[in-house]
Amino acid sequence: MRTLVGELKALARLSAPVVLTQLGLMLMGVVDTLMLSRLGVTELAASALGNAWQWTWMSFGLGLVIGIDPLISQAHGRGDGPGAALALQRGVVLAVAISVPIAACLWHSQAALTLLGQEPAVAELAQHYNRFKLPTVPCFLVYTALRQYLQGRTLMAPPTWVIWGANLLHVPLNWALIFGHAGFPALGVAGAAIASSLSTLLMLACLALVTRLLGLHEGAWRPWGRDSFDLAGLRHVFRLGLPVGLQLGFETCAFACATLMAGRLGRASLAGHQIVLNLASFSFMVPLGVSQGAATRVGNLIGAGDHDGMRRAVRAGLLLSVLVMSCSALTFSLFRFQLPRLYSDDVQVVALAAQILPLAAAFQLFDGLQVVAGGMLRGMGRPDAAALVNLLGYYVVALPLAYLACFSWQRGLPGIWLALAVGLMVVALALLVWVRRTARRPLAAV
Repeated sequence: MRTLVGELKALARLSAPVVLTQLGLMLMGVVDTLMLSRLGVTELAASALGNAWQWTWMSFGLGLVIGIDPLISQAHGRGDGPGAALALQRGVVLAVAISVPIAACLWHSQAALTLLGQEPAVAELAQHYNRFKLPTVPCFLVYTALRQYLQGRTLMAPPTWVIWGANLLHVPLNWALIFGHAGFPALGVAGAAIASSLSTLLMLACLALVTRLLGLHEGAWRPWGRDSFDLAGLRHVFRLGLPVGLQLGFETCAFACATLMAGRLGRASLAGHQIVLNLASFSFMVPLGVSQGAATRVGNLIGAGDHDGMRRAVRAGLLLSVLVMSCSALTFSLFRFQLPRLYSDDVQVVALAAQILPLAAAFQLFDGLQVVAGGMLRGMGRPDAAALVNLLGYYVVALPLAYLACFSWQRGLPGIWLALAVGLMVVALALLVWVRRTARRPLAAV
């Protein structure tokens, strides 16, 4: 028990700054949703569709970049600073390269969303929103590469400082550009997108500057050279990142499909769905931060050859996930009527959101377990398991069940969210089995 408590403390020290970083990232989306909801149901629905379409593609690119995680954490564990730097450089190259097709998908949002059965007027506004968010694509992915480089070397605090500093700019920028204050024109959803783009650019610039000025790269740097662009090396990073990208892509696309189903029920249903999804996504940032801390901890211990310590870290990470998500589930259940009123005064929208919040509370535990288990598998250099499990859990179980419950059985929004909870339960249980089996075997560095 004493060793488990010690491991919990070590994991909490690693995870706490990452949790704050993830909450800071999500807070930008919460601010956007809160402010756009004041413009009306149509604007809130358009931002929901725009974000769903954006993250369907961005999550895949994000996963590719996160593929550098085991390379950096394990290199740091064995004292190979230049190896960590090389992984960062290749991550930056992949981030810039994948930004091009992602940006093309965002540029043509309207045609895709209309084809998927969404209202043409809402789809047009969603495209307007996404086109102004194009700069966020390369900026966020390169920022992610630099953030993972620092976190993989246990330098967790600098990304936290940067993201909360960016939030201090993002709130007044949103207020000015959405509503037309401080001499700016009222740009509505375009204003929110421009504010996001400027804030993301600031995040990247500040994190690069902090890394340089504070010498955070010292001991783990090498000049850019041919090795940074070596095709074999890039393929290796791509192979590690592809399962992570597929895992995140499958999960994000599943929730995007749920959003599209909600959109077919009408603007009020889509707005209520977006409110609950925004709340669930915010609470999800806590176990996501624990997941990244666990990936770093597990990778460091494998790199150092401490397999007993790695197994203790696995147990501690899963326990920490259960503790934090129990708090989220209780909050959603107790404040099911109060939380939606933070977003909207529309009686129908608030009622719909309150109806499905208890279902969102039900899957909090499973959501936390599955993301922490996926992070551990990533730290072990075995991310392919999470991709396969997400594919089966969401596309064989959750989405078919959601369609049947929503449209065939006429359960509407509650049917969609109940199906998502069932799918997450399947994903979490399968990943727990996979983590246990993988942790029992001796693991080699990737």
